[in-house]
Amino acid sequence: MFPTRAIFLDRDGTIIEDKGHIAAESDIELYPFAIPSLLALQEKYHLFIVTNQSGVSLGRITLAEATYVNNYLLDVLTKSGVVIREFYCCSHKRDDNCLCIKPKPFFINKAREKYELDITGSYTIGDHPHDVAFGKNNGATGLYLLTGHGAKHRADIDASTLCFENLEKAAEWILRKP
Repeated sequence: MFPTRAIFLDRDGTIIEDKGHIAAESDIELYPFAIPSLLALQEKYHLFIVTNQSGVSLGRITLAEATYVNNYLLDVLTKSGVVIREFYCCSHKRDDNCLCIKPKPFFINKAREKYELDITGSYTIGDHPHDVAFGKNNGATGLYLLTGHGAKHRADIDASTLCFENLEKAAEWILRKP
């Protein structure tokens, strides 16, 4: 089997509106461009969602609530024809010093091993500097979005970071690449 390329997507602020610590399906609001963008990307890439849900560790939502929201979103995407290979969730806060929080390589390495991925031809996409570092630190290309918290943290990213208005614009750029 030949290695394949992947896209590791953040959840909040990338695929859905970032409304803080989401505990219920009624709080999920997909960006209108999310499903069309994901459908287009999956023609050439395996898709993964990697989300940090520190609200669990902070006691603002339960692990069951975070898992329910993740599973509900996965169901919505699946019913729309989007194939998410894995949905990875870190429920720790930054100072827990866990192994799985972005930008650490835990979930990229897990996916690389299971799916024989070519990480150098892969991308991470998100609205926080750690989403970009998740790619850059682990051999992929990190793409930064201005949706969610992106505009607020734009000054925190390196000037050489590829920056896009939203997932749709990032997907269009990726799909123009050979």
